[in-house]
Amino acid sequence: MKILVVEDEPEMQKLLTQFLHDENYVVEVADNFLTGMDKISAYDYDCILLDITLPGGSGLDLLRELKSLEKADSVIIISAKDSIEDKVRGLDLGADDYLTKPFHITELNARIKSVIRRKKKDGKSLLIMENVKINIEERLVLVDDKSMELNRKEFDILVFFGMNKSRIVSKSAIAENIWGDYIDQANDFDFIYSQIKNLRKKLRDHEANFDINAVYGMGYKLTVK
Repeated sequence: MKILVVEDEPEMQKLLTQFLHDENYVVEVADNFLTGMDKISAYDYDCILLDITLPGGSGLDLLRELKSLEKADSVIIISAKDSIEDKVRGLDLGADDYLTKPFHITELNARIKSVIRRKKKDGKSLLIMENVKINIEERLVLVDDKSMELNRKEFDILVFFGMNKSRIVSKSAIAENIWGDYIDQANDFDFIYSQIKNLRKKLRDHEANFDINAVYGMGYKLTVK
């Protein structure tokens, strides 16, 4: 699960990022309006934690832009503003929830799980690719109805390919979507090669009817056998 934290207050950003990372979310951050705009325009997230007051602009304008792009990212507004008017404006613009600072971090976690769960019920909680079924909610993979054990990153990579099964995906796109802002910036993609190599072996061993093949100079593509 990938979360974007749009928050300019350093201590709050650090607290949220560390907690969510400990909860096994992929976390990205933006500490101003322009960075937030770049992130929401370029990438998709399971949930966006959005402050209203940001350097360079309003979080509500980011929310408007998100909805104009017709993206399905869930949004929870986290704001020190506690007025009914701000809450109504945020919800009217399409936010899924509104939480007033200060809040307990476990309450935020419950709200995140709730909006993601609602989104999955409306979207894809079960991916089916040939003879492989992926239950995203339960993090289970079945090949011909037999369980295939994957580690967390292998599972996330498989889901990412399932969501992009007709596309060639680059190594940088895989790194960005699976590791978020915690990726190695030294252009060293050995960790991707290793995870994909292990995933491909497990798919072959379990006789999945597709493979993940390298496309020279471009990345990888899910290919039906």
